[in-house]
Amino acid sequence: MARVARAHGALVIDKPLGWTSHDVVAKARGIYGQRRVGHGGTLDPMASGVLILLLGEATKLSPYVAGATKVYEATLHFGYSTATLDADGAETARSEVRPGWLTLSALEGALEAERQRTEQVPPAYSAIKLAGQKAYAMARRGEAPELLPRPVAVHGLEILDVNDSQARVRLRVSKGYYVRSFARDVCTSLGIEGHLGALRRTQSGPFHLEQARTWPLIDVAPLIGLSELARCCLPSAVLSDEGITFTGHGKPLLAAHFVQLPQDANQGEPFAWFSNAGQLLAIGSHVGEEVFRVLRGFREPGGVPQSEHFTELLA
Repeated sequence: MARVARAHGALVIDKPLGWTSHDVVAKARGIYGQRRVGHGGTLDPMASGVLILLLGEATKLSPYVAGATKVYEATLHFGYSTATLDADGAETARSEVRPGWLTLSALEGALEAERQRTEQVPPAYSAIKLAGQKAYAMARRGEAPELLPRPVAVHGLEILDVNDSQARVRLRVSKGYYVRSFARDVCTSLGIEGHLGALRRTQSGPFHLEQARTWPLIDVAPLIGLSELARCCLPSAVLSDEGITFTGHGKPLLAAHFVQLPQDANQGEPFAWFSNAGQLLAIGSHVGEEVFRVLRGFREPGGVPQSEHFTELLA
């Protein structure tokens, strides 16, 4: 497979089962000849679906890509629970699954409690750090990490299919929401042992499964350009010529240094700063008293449009 030089942008892939997000990142580094590769939100090996790869300067947009709303299709499996709360973990407890045990009203009651959720306790097997140690490392040693509830939001939750052994649902949730914890809490509410049997992410922010490339790649896929990616994730502003100069030197800006400011960016919230030609120059925010400051600067090599990078193929 040919490699692409100086790749900057994003690629939406359909991560298959069995791959870790880190596995995908490592493979992408080789394909695109780019050391700076990250992603816009982890998927566990037992989960498939939308994973957004970020290359080069696009890695600076990671917090904004990862912070977008996610949509999942999840299957809850009833009958036994696991240490990791999903199908990859060792069985920890078992319940009898009797015919007709689950009614639609009981399931709807458990799901309604989830719709109202504002905080969630993450799984013990997670990458959250406690005193410098990852929770999953502590759990593997037989310790019980005490994880505090974290703020989350459920924007949508519907039943797709249900029977005595499993229930399939669609969730639209905020950043930081663990579907494994959802499975744990719903099964607890129903009074039965259970776990997350399958998970597929169908959307991350504005990016849908229909846009995703099959992984592993069979050819070098064009990237979503840096500027387009920023517009998808953040409100946008256009700088004046003097504003461009001030931005390049990291100086504070005034409203007069912008040709256009977003109407939907509140004070302190980040937004993307563009040149009049549409080149992404910085992420900044309104810090008060009509002052704007740069948070992150960007460089698109030579100002070359992203699509032109893909004519530079290496043997």
